Amino acid sequence: MIRSSAKYALITWSIILSSAAMADGKVTVFAAASLTNALTEVSASYEANENGKVSSAYASSSILAKQIENGAPADIFISADSKWMNYLQEKKLINNASRKDLLGNKLVLIAPKGRGFNVKLDKSFDLAKSFDGKLCTGDIDSVPAGIYAKQSLTYLNWWDSIKTRIVGAQNVRAALAFVERGECVAGIVYETDAKISTKVEIVATFPEQSHVPIVYPIAIVSNANLASTNKLANDYLNYLQSPNAIAIFKKYGFSILH
Repeated sequence: MIRSSAKYALITWSIILSSAAMADGKVTVFAAASLTNALTEVSASYEANENGKVSSAYASSSILAKQIENGAPADIFISADSKWMNYLQEKKLINNASRKDLLGNKLVLIAPKGRGFNVKLDKSFDLAKSFDGKLCTGDIDSVPAGIYAKQSLTYLNWWDSIKTRIVGAQNVRAALAFVERGECVAGIVYETDAKISTKVEIVATFPEQSHVPIVYPIAIVSNANLASTNKLANDYLNYLQSPNAIAIFKKYGFSILH
């Protein structure tokens, strides 16, 4: 049975984590799950080179945005799409002047390692007949990867025939894990997620025109209103655009947008 971790436990833990981080003078970063590996390495580099401390919470952009709306004291938010950053901006919960489009990514179709299948990226191709079983991606209504996935499947005229077999996970890393374990025989995730796994293979890369551009915007959260916290947030935001950080993001396969 396909299961995901409890959302509310994640929310509670993230808030506790953030509160403790602020009390200790750390910068608290809420970031999309797909950034876990790259941003963890960037933060380690920041701590080694800038003498600052970073506390991070990774989850779906939608969950993190809702946490911030509900008062979680994050300093920095990095979303996997513009939608959830716009959501916070409309509610005046980010510093608009600090907002930047930081990274880009690609969307890929994956299968468990050694169980790939042939796919033709054409509107006349019948994806539903190319494999048996479930297709995992992010929740198609709220998780950025799932939203992009539905756009691509719709663009290729594959949506109607495959939609009843889609499993929507609470974030893209959960979708990746389901495919790694063979609980789903296909998945739609970001290229950077697929590349960090030794248990999946990329079957196809979706055309860029099949979905809105995959953009990772970053901004300082307006809850971060203490002078000391704002300085830490600005320092960290600037470091994310430094040559050291850019090299790490590129290593993991992200494109640089700023």
